[in-house]
Amino acid sequence: MANHDSAVKRNRQNKKRNERNRFVRATVRSAAKKVMVATDAGEKEGITDLLKDAASKLSKAASKGVVKKQTASRKISRLARRVHSLASA
Repeated sequence: MANHDSAVKRNRQNKKRNERNRFVRATVRSAAKKVMVATDAGEKEGITDLLKDAASKLSKAASKGVVKKQTASRKISRLARRVHSLASA
């Protein structure tokens, strides 16, 4: 239990940040999953829009510090590779 006012405030801030980060992580995961499902189904229409959306969300999460920049870059790269392999096939 927090004994000082500053510690109480810090706990409040941490709770708020935790909720926000959890929401951002969930939206990133669902955007990436939409791309994965579309590539598995072989849908070629609209998949580039899904990729742009997922890449945008990943980049924004990386800039906010929710995920590491290298992790976001790796995930964007892998999603793009899947989309482009589907387009070339």
